[in-house]
Amino acid sequence: MGVYINVGNAGFRSARNGEYVDKSGLIRIVNATLFTKRRFSCVTRSRRFGKSMAAEMLCAYYDKSCDSRSLFADLEIASDPGFEEHLNKYPVLFLDLSDFVTRFDGDVIVEKMDAELREDVSASYPDIPLVEGDDLMKYLGRIVASTGQPFIFFIDEWDSICREFEPDTKAMDNYVNWLRRLFKGGQSSQVFAGVYLTGILPIKKYNTQSALNNFVEYSMVEPGAMGRYFGFTKEEVRVLAEKFGMDFDDLEKWYDGYQIGDEPSMFNPNSVMMALYARRCRSFWAATGAFDAVSAYIRMNYEGLKDDIIGMLAGARCKVNPTKFGNDMRDIHSKDDVLTVLIHLGYLSYNWREDECYIPNREVAGEMANAIEANNWKPVVDALAKSEKLLAATLAGDEEAVARGVEVVHDDSTSILSYNDENSLSCVLSLAYYYARNNYVMHRELASGKGFADIVLIPRKNVDTPAIVIELKVNKDADAAIDQIRRKQYPAKVAEYAAKLLLVGINYDRDTKQHTCRIEKAG
Repeated sequence: MGVYINVGNAGFRSARNGEYVDKSGLIRIVNATLFTKRRFSCVTRSRRFGKSMAAEMLCAYYDKSCDSRSLFADLEIASDPGFEEHLNKYPVLFLDLSDFVTRFDGDVIVEKMDAELREDVSASYPDIPLVEGDDLMKYLGRIVASTGQPFIFFIDEWDSICREFEPDTKAMDNYVNWLRRLFKGGQSSQVFAGVYLTGILPIKKYNTQSALNNFVEYSMVEPGAMGRYFGFTKEEVRVLAEKFGMDFDDLEKWYDGYQIGDEPSMFNPNSVMMALYARRCRSFWAATGAFDAVSAYIRMNYEGLKDDIIGMLAGARCKVNPTKFGNDMRDIHSKDDVLTVLIHLGYLSYNWREDECYIPNREVAGEMANAIEANNWKPVVDALAKSEKLLAATLAGDEEAVARGVEVVHDDSTSILSYNDENSLSCVLSLAYYYARNNYVMHRELASGKGFADIVLIPRKNVDTPAIVIELKVNKDADAAIDQIRRKQYPAKVAEYAAKLLLVGINYDRDTKQHTCRIEKAG
């Protein structure tokens, strides 16, 4: 056992000693790439989405220096026909790149890394001595030629150098050349049975193409077949909630909402586990340096980005083209670039079918609200602060207070959101009722009865409050909004979710800039 070679299964054993959600099916996908043109994999996902644990699991499975059969015996992969074929059969290199970033300056980091890896590998192959002039790749090539055993190489936090150092610096140039030497040379396919890079950002593009375009990439934008292994599924969280005696609906509200490839509903795994151990749901999303860097671009308001961020906080979705991004957080030129970075960081989720991004859950929404406050977007901060009072006034049936409350948010938002139609007013109202999401699931344009209700608030499980149907009108009157609610049979549909119901009609008069409200009980 070495520092970087054949490190064993201690990391995965620690995971199995605690509460472990079975993600071993990932091994089957990686096994299918070994010794093929797809053997070079770059698997990137947001912080706290289990990328390092996945790498440790794979290392434990392949590493020939240990016997990991018992660790996998009760997991999904054990029933796979190919389980025995690759179990503990390979010399494995495992490199956590972030360790070198913290230890060495940029000018020498690659040189030191290559030297330490050579020295460690050499200790495991005393009969194949290092020769003067050997770099890591040349030495590995001689080992494979002598033993006939190719390596599997894992690099965790592969992009930490890219995130730490400026583009076009010596550190970056040396690192890119080192990666090319290892993984894109003529010997690469002979030396490596498989390569698995994991980090946050996909491989950086140079002159419109990747410097390592032989890698198959799996990311928060394009996870391929690995999507279900990027987070926890609803079924997995239901099992955990029952085991720990936690309310599944609460966990869902706080940590669900990520669409990852074809997986429509994925949970942040780290936050779920932290909530289970803490016995309560709250935000475990500590601010990161990466988001601090991106927030500067949010303030620059590329192409109306500020409005889109606020709209997403209100529940809207935003179109995004993630293909433009060069996979470099220091090279941001457009709104699409910023939104794509936020997707990779986990602050936004991405629907690839519609090319839309959105805020996935309450935990992330809270962090976005904090970012808005830090950026001194005072009208929005004020609207969020007043949203609790607006909900209380609605539940109390105080029509005048609701009308005035909406009016204040509307007036304060004139410089931020255009609102000359019902759709824009709906966005303003979603912002105004932001606090309601603590106890309600908010639906915009919910199919109800014979049409679509503008805003519907469905109480969450174990919340004893009425459902709320809000209908918006412009240049009509609040009574007309109530009439439409009844005429299109919205209450009948919503009654499936709650016994008690409030009907709220709101009208905005463009000429007077006044709002009126009518509230009625139903059910």
